[in-house]
Parts: sequence; structure tokens; C-alpha cells
Amino acid sequence: MAKAKSAFVCTECGAEYRKWQGQCSSCLEWNTLSEVRLAAARPGAAASSGAGRAGYAGGLSKEVVDLGSVDLTEVPRLSSTFGEFDRVLGGGLVPGSAVLLGGNPGAGKSTLLLQTACKLAQTRRVLYVTGEESLSQVAMRAHRLHLPTQGLKMLAETSVETVLAVAERERPEILVIDSIQTMHLEDIASAPGGVAQVRESAAVLTRFAKQSNTVLLLVGHVTKDGTLAGPKVLEHMIDASLLLEGGADSRFRTLRGQKNRFGAVNELGVFAMLEHGLKEVKNPSAIFLSRSEEQAAGSLVMVVWEGTRPLLVEVQALLDESALGNPRRVAVGLDQNRLAMLLAVLHRHGGLFTGDQDVFLNVVGGVKVLETSADLAVLLAVVSSLQNRSLPRELVAFGEVGLSGEIRPVPSGQERIVEAAKHGFTRAIVPRANAPKRAPEGMEVVAVDKLADALEAL
Repeated sequence: MAKAKSAFVCTECGAEYRKWQGQCSSCLEWNTLSEVRLAAARPGAAASSGAGRAGYAGGLSKEVVDLGSVDLTEVPRLSSTFGEFDRVLGGGLVPGSAVLLGGNPGAGKSTLLLQTACKLAQTRRVLYVTGEESLSQVAMRAHRLHLPTQGLKMLAETSVETVLAVAERERPEILVIDSIQTMHLEDIASAPGGVAQVRESAAVLTRFAKQSNTVLLLVGHVTKDGTLAGPKVLEHMIDASLLLEGGADSRFRTLRGQKNRFGAVNELGVFAMLEHGLKEVKNPSAIFLSRSEEQAAGSLVMVVWEGTRPLLVEVQALLDESALGNPRRVAVGLDQNRLAMLLAVLHRHGGLFTGDQDVFLNVVGGVKVLETSADLAVLLAVVSSLQNRSLPRELVAFGEVGLSGEIRPVPSGQERIVEAAKHGFTRAIVPRANAPKRAPEGMEVVAVDKLADALEAL
């Protein structure tokens, strides 16, 4: 009997090695190599997978062609029936694409895809493959959510070979796999969820999707630190990687695009988890601006840019005299290291000392702000809490703060001002380069160059 061949694969980047070594030479991570067994390819397997199916326009091709002769006709997109879902995808589902949806347990991944599949099944051919639940469990959830179940094809299976055989017979336009960590190939001698199984199962399913022009929707698990479980190469295989975020104590869920070959990265969609499932929030700024009637010190609204649209969120700061030798710096929804840098700039160029204060920051609504346009609003909220003086309710601010105290411009500044004016704000402190020549009606725009100018404008 021939000895089974094996290789060592890095769980972080997917690099392969013939023998074990302590450090991966590609990503330089330590102790990330795991042994996987390799199986010989079955004769004719590659030729049979997708035989007789239509080729993917712009996908896999067996012939060498000139780049100038490639058809540039835009592939029509399929609506997911959710406007926020379509926004994050870049306009809808692209035939022949593979989309990976990740999120914490209970975030609503299966609920979102079940709602999408049930609605699409009324006009499209949809195959929903569940490897984690029985068919009765899925039917009970659909009944509880009052979803139309007629027309949706269901399959409870974890074997990739069986799934592909059924898909060849049913020829669906949309194929949902829940989840990729439960799928396995018979030729791979490892447990489902392992590095080799996840990588090879995703590769086979993605190849089928591109050869058959099928939309492939994969559900992926996440680790305890919030990253997608499995090998890093999984994110390189698929066309779009989406992350559904939301805590158990909040009814709002945010869908963020981490990778998208057909749309903008970091696009944000907002949903509300209700009794009858997920419902899209068409005006997210309204829910993040639900402020109390009494204005408190340390609260200010900022305008951030998420994907292709502006978003108004409230940032809150609380400063309290520290009883510790090393005061605490806590930031929820913001970069904690950047907070420490901004406090140093405030001391050096604003003349306000916070070295004896515990500083706590929070972005209301559970939104994670990734861009630097929140710098100015954060510092103004800190000053408001430090001096225990509330800021006007009609005030907004945005701008990047440099180490020398200068206020730097941010992208799409005028669109942010217009969005703030739509929500009734009448005063804005912005970088001078972002100030429009003509402010919106009813809006006073204060242009500043330095941090001292912004503090004086308060």
C-alpha cells in the first residue's frame, strides 16, 4: 500500500512546506504550520466538474485570449431583496461570484441568508445547503419569521461531492452553503473545519460557481478575536468578504465589507434584529443620533465616511480624576493608541493637561470608526468633559489632527456638511480645505487651521 503523502500548511497565510518548521517564511508567524494529508486527484475530475455548463463571463477560461478582445459588457446583478445588503455588495449579487459572510454566533448570519433565499426563491432557482441544522429546524425558523417557503430547495448535507452532484441536477442560480466549516471532501483525510478541508472545499465550490455562473454564498465562523476561522487563503479565494457585527445586548447589526472585487471596501449596511428577523435601516444616522433631551458635557456629533455615504454618530467622552499612578485610557469603537496620541497633541498645542485624568471614550450605537476624521470631534468632546461644559446640540465637527496641531482635510468634506445640514445641524467646525465656497442654507461653517483655532471657536 502506498504511503499517504502529507504537507505542512500555514494556518495564517496558507503557504505550504514539505517539512515542518517553527516559523512560516511567508508571513513570519511562529507555530502556525499544521500537517495535512494529500490525496491524488481522481482522473477526469477536473474535466467533469462543470462539463456541459455555460462559461463564466470574465471567469475561468481554458484558452489564451488577448486582453483587448475581452467582452466588457457589464454583468447584470441580482438584487438580494435587501437594499442595505445590495449596498455592501456594490449593487447586488454578481453571477459567478463567491461571497463569504462571517460573524459571531447569534449575530444573524443564517437569518439574513434564509430571509434572502426565501424571497429570491419566488423568482429564482435557489438551493440552500445546511450542514449545521436539520431541515425541520430551518423550517421552524422560516415559519417563525413568516417567510415564504414555497420554491426554496433545501438540502441537509456536509459532503461537497454530494452537494455538487445535486447542484448539477438542480442547476440553481443561487447556492447557499451554511457553513463552509462543516463541509468536507472524501479525498481529504482530516476532520471538517480543518485547514485542508476548509481550503479545498472552498476551492472546489468556488470553481463550480465560476464555471456554472452560479452565485455562491458561504457562511463562515469567526474566532474569539473576531477574525474569520480557517486558513487566511480562504479570504483570497472568494470575491467578497462580509462581516456581520452586533452584540447580544443590541438589536442593531452592522454589515461591513472587508473585501469586495465588485464594489467599495468598508461599505456599511445597518440592520435591526426584530421579532420577524432582520430589517434594513435606511437612515442609519437617525438611530445613532437618538440623544437625550438634556445635553451633557462630553457629547458631540461627528460625521464619518463609511464606504460610499456619510454617517452621523455621537462620540462621548468622560474624564475623571485618576486614583492610579498610571491613568487609564479606554476607547470603545475607536483606536486606543490614537487616543493617547491625541491627548498628547491636546497638551502640547492646546495647553490642556490630562495626565492626571482617566479618559473614557465611547461611540454610541456600537459603530467602529476606522478613519481619522474623528480626531477633531474626539478632542472637542474631551475638552467639553474636562471643563464640564456642554457643547451646543446643533454642532458637528470632523477633521484629522496632526502631531503639530494642524487640522488636516478629509475626503468628501462637502458631502459630510450637506448630510449634517439635512439632519438639522446649524454649525460645523471643519478643516479649512473642506469648507465649501457656499455653505448650505441655515448652516454656519467654521473653518480652522490649527487645534487652537478650533478650541477658540467653541
